[in-house]
Amino acid sequence: MTDSDQLSWRNDDAAETAVLDALAWHALTTEHAHLALGDDRARRYQPEVAGFVAVADGSPESWTSLERIVDPGETIMLSGGTIPSIPASWTSVGGGLGFQMWLQQLAAVPVEGPPIRRLEPDDVPRMLALVELTQPGPFRPRTIELGDYFGIFDDDELVAMAGERLRTPTHTEVSAVCTHPSFRGRGYAAALTHKVASGIIGRGQRPVLHLAQTNVGARRVYERLGFAVRRELAFAAVQAPGGGGTTNGGPTGAAQRLDERQLTR
Repeated sequence: MTDSDQLSWRNDDAAETAVLDALAWHALTTEHAHLALGDDRARRYQPEVAGFVAVADGSPESWTSLERIVDPGETIMLSGGTIPSIPASWTSVGGGLGFQMWLQQLAAVPVEGPPIRRLEPDDVPRMLALVELTQPGPFRPRTIELGDYFGIFDDDELVAMAGERLRTPTHTEVSAVCTHPSFRGRGYAAALTHKVASGIIGRGQRPVLHLAQTNVGARRVYERLGFAVRRELAFAAVQAPGGGGTTNGGPTGAAQRLDERQLTR
């Protein structure tokens, strides 16, 4: 891919800022509306597809709409530029900050490696097994419907993969980047991220991704590919009314791990 094949992006565009600061909402109301439940105040992915939910704003009406589409006591994750104030009837169970990165200029194709092939629905059991082993983020039986996924195999075993998650008309998130522990250090994550990002660019969209601030190694890989940190991104796990939970003053234990697993590696 040459420089002329890539798009030119401004980093000070107000419309782009609005989309990226509320990426889940814009995905659920545009490219992924057919996979969503809810209304013009609150939406979520169908449970077998993904766990993301989003509200249009922090109004009481939006929280009321959100309560209608989640189960009593269900723990959900909100993310974005600013997390709306949580009503007293909901329970905060964790939260923190990650990084949102966006592509500036895609680097040259990484060193030639093993063949990469598109993953299909028949590959989902292998994908679920790899996710269970590596914990790159949530992956459900129908997550593959969110976009294109690619993998590297050793014989019949899937040993690395990456794909697409949140998608809007202008941006798509690179996600589920993971490698079997026995195959790390071979550049598979970089090669697969490059493959996914190239496809996004080919549709005229800008690749973005998210990761936990503690994931220093992954950040270095993405920076070498041409991604840069755009901003810190807040995330919060909250429990819907009806679960009998008690308010937690901050992220601890399982709640913190739940939150960070929403972020790609």
